Amino acid sequence: ARVSPEHKLRIVQALRDAGDIVAMTGDGVNDAPALKQAHIGVAMGITGTDVSKEASDMVLRDDNFATIIAAVEEGRVIYDNLRRFVSFAVAGNLGKIIVMVGWPIPFLLLPFDGTAAVALLPLQLLWLNLMTDGLLGLAMGKEPAESTVMRRPPHVPGGSLWTGGLGRRTVWIGLVIGFVALGIGLWYHETGNPAWQSMLFTTLAFLQIGQAFATRSHHDSLTTIGWRSNTLLLWIAALVLALQLAALYTPLGVFLRLEPLGAVDLMIAAATGVGLLVLIESVKAVDR
Repeated sequence: ARVSPEHKLRIVQALRDAGDIVAMTGDGVNDAPALKQAHIGVAMGITGTDVSKEASDMVLRDDNFATIIAAVEEGRVIYDNLRRFVSFAVAGNLGKIIVMVGWPIPFLLLPFDGTAAVALLPLQLLWLNLMTDGLLGLAMGKEPAESTVMRRPPHVPGGSLWTGGLGRRTVWIGLVIGFVALGIGLWYHETGNPAWQSMLFTTLAFLQIGQAFATRSHHDSLTTIGWRSNTLLLWIAALVLALQLAALYTPLGVFLRLEPLGAVDLMIAAATGVGLLVLIESVKAVDR
């Protein structure tokens, strides 16, 4: 209250120069320059002037400072969920790229029998993308706040989406998905199993279901955040599983050119998803 408009502006600039993330609150005309200079200007919605509201990034409709805390938490949750979804989608698609690009290589370089048929048909790839990136990714956008969301420093403005080891984690998960699915598909193909493409297709689906549960948090364990804290993901995972089974054991399989799998084969595919979940959770435990 005893600071002049010029000094308010200088204080904000000094904090920014020191590398701090600055929020400035105000309600008067004389607050407008500092509100504009801060990383985020917050104006009072009830007592604030039109000038201060125009200069601000956010307006408190209730003039309650506690609302700022709620807004910061909501913003961090949205950003975390965005990073979570991008990492999930990139890792899954990296795995599919490895399968599609890597499939012909053993037939060219190694004494494999048969021909280098396409690993997955376009319709099968489209189905997997709709099930995983579409449905599972949608559920990941509803992930609640992590326990540490308000105890960590802000992200650097303009910083990379892949900070904090997210890029490295995304790559190695994508590599595991790709090479596990590729290895199982090649093994079934070389043993003369006519359902090799169905096995490859189903393994990728189970791997990404396991990946979705394991990447709900990049730090906390699944037991810490709770299985039922995101009920939407549970329901959508069940839906994806049901649709995958329908693709194998109903006339839909004819449209997708899939062969039914035996019980043992289905259990092997499911085990890969559980294995990936355990692997990601183990790596998170080591990081903690």
